[in-house]
Amino acid sequence: MALRPSTVIIENVAPLAEGGRYPIKRVVGESMEVEADIFKDGHDVVRARLKWRKVGEKEWHFSPMSPIPNGNDRWRGECAFFENAPFEFTIEAWGDAFLSWQHEFGTKFNAGLKDLRSEILEGAQLLEQASARAHGLKSKKDAARLAELALEMREASPEKVDALAHLPEVEGLFWAYPSLSEATEFSLEVPSVRTLVEESSARSKKASNSRFPTVFVDRSQALFAAWYEFFPRSAEGRADRGSTFRDCLERVDDAKRMGFDVIYFPPIHPIGLSARKGKNNSVTCQPGEPGVPYAIGNRHQGCPNGGGHCDVAPELGTLEDFDWLVEEIHARGMEVALDFAINCSPDHPYVEAHPEWFFKRPDGTIKYAENPPKKYQDVYPLNFHNANWQLLWEELTNVILFWARRKVRIFRVDNPHTKPVALWEYLIGKVQAEFPDTIFLSEAFTRPKMMRVLAKAGFAQSYTYFTWRNNKHELTEYFTELTQTESVEYFRPNLWPNTPDILPFFLQQGGRPAFVIRMVLTATLSPVYGIYSGYELCENAALPNKEEYLDSEKYQWKERDWNALGNIKELITRLNRIRRENRALQGFRNLRFHGTDNDHVLFYSKTTEARDNLILVVVSLDPWHPRQSKIDVPLELIGCSEDETYQVHDLLSDERFLWSGRRNYVALDPHHRPAHVFRVRKKVRRETDFEAYW
Repeated sequence: MALRPSTVIIENVAPLAEGGRYPIKRVVGESMEVEADIFKDGHDVVRARLKWRKVGEKEWHFSPMSPIPNGNDRWRGECAFFENAPFEFTIEAWGDAFLSWQHEFGTKFNAGLKDLRSEILEGAQLLEQASARAHGLKSKKDAARLAELALEMREASPEKVDALAHLPEVEGLFWAYPSLSEATEFSLEVPSVRTLVEESSARSKKASNSRFPTVFVDRSQALFAAWYEFFPRSAEGRADRGSTFRDCLERVDDAKRMGFDVIYFPPIHPIGLSARKGKNNSVTCQPGEPGVPYAIGNRHQGCPNGGGHCDVAPELGTLEDFDWLVEEIHARGMEVALDFAINCSPDHPYVEAHPEWFFKRPDGTIKYAENPPKKYQDVYPLNFHNANWQLLWEELTNVILFWARRKVRIFRVDNPHTKPVALWEYLIGKVQAEFPDTIFLSEAFTRPKMMRVLAKAGFAQSYTYFTWRNNKHELTEYFTELTQTESVEYFRPNLWPNTPDILPFFLQQGGRPAFVIRMVLTATLSPVYGIYSGYELCENAALPNKEEYLDSEKYQWKERDWNALGNIKELITRLNRIRRENRALQGFRNLRFHGTDNDHVLFYSKTTEARDNLILVVVSLDPWHPRQSKIDVPLELIGCSEDETYQVHDLLSDERFLWSGRRNYVALDPHHRPAHVFRVRKKVRRETDFEAYW
């Protein structure tokens, strides 16, 4: 006999990324609130529950869903994740026979109807059926209790039955053992992810499968971390020679003292000799110049591991030296991020072994990379759609697995938007199947939709347009978009005020105050951020009319005094400590902007869900002139009325101010105090009969 179709409707489920095509993102310890429209025909009482489990497991976790008050059949539930793994979730809803009977019986009883014998027997029967379900689940104690209640109900008066029907114990037992024979379980009909490398025939299949929406739960460092980027070859800050892996510990320790927890290295692989670039991107390399680390691969150097992406530049040391440095960084409570730049120098071993992987000119020669008017004669780009693309994709996946097995679990991917999105879905999925703690950062400064789809495809973190968002309107509009739209479910911004490729005009022109302003914004707008070394020294010498560094260390060894006068290391250290000590700054979706009467002053807050940690940030966006403003304090977040006094503690200067009401005054000076990072401390009365602030 065919099963009867369910009658409960479940639709408009949220959050879903592209209708469930891609996973939602969370980190270990985070919760996820799920909403849906849930209703059914007739007048039955509906119940619903949220279900979730780790992918591959049989047993579900459950939590009840409840109708949202005045929500027009909109329901809400919440679940939490405590393991770094992929999860799936769904909603199960059914017409609850017991609650429907309870409502009907109560209505008749309260109306004074006398003959309720049939209704009483119906209730007893429902208890007996629940007892049978409990017995089937081997819950003998609950089965016996339900059977006992059924007997009691059969012989009870209407008054007793009405009281018994509303016992919390009875309602709880029916929730534990519901009748789900006609329940609806939400599922998706979505195209399966084609295993493009392992099964190229999937191209011709119309394969689709019914599955549940998924959540990828990253480790906490995917959401909260501070990155410090430096070139190992410039670790000592010498202009006459390069440094090695064994010379990097002083730089690592300095980053540790500033509060960073991720050390990010640009490419560390062998550098090609053919068409090697010189200082300031000169096409002529002078003797002794080190070349560009992004021109990867040199089979001529006799490297023991082939001279490609699974090797290190001999001038930096050996793979054993690299392993030693990774262990030293881990011993300091930090970890390593590596740059995955899919570039090949003309000397890369791939060129000889797999010439079909590259773009060819009509004369048969291989094309070098171009981004007009820029030319990169020292780099051959790979053709990801060549006839032997499956082998190429598998090889690139194996490169990441090679470094992951050497205890590297974070990868910043260079220009992922110039490669097929399907490659990243395949590669990231395969790597995380073996190492679920692997984090990928998308370095994609490109069109918004491409940036978002890369995040959906598996990148845990993403570069953003923050680097070029400088005024109040731009910042407010952009970060409201990132935090208040569906993209917050999968797009995690990793903010960078500078990179080896980009020295923004704001930093070039605004001097040290500009670096301070952008540092405060960087560290407090998003829980994950990074800086490229030299930022702490306020380096801003640029090529004329370009957002590029003069004497960039991409092309040479960089000379630096790591403790030069005017550095902002103390500010960076304090900001990183503030971030660690205030949980409100460790989230992103809690960012809210508030009013100011000066367009050069930005004001925003972050608070914990329990509102026991509230941070107010006020920043001048003008690195040249003093600015004053009245700001609109969000009293609803503080829990204060207009006439109450509260204290704001400036965590940057350690000053404390007593404020009252919503409108308060701030004065900011770019050279002395361009920002406040306030922790709000509300007045409370103690048992000793005096008032204090917490």
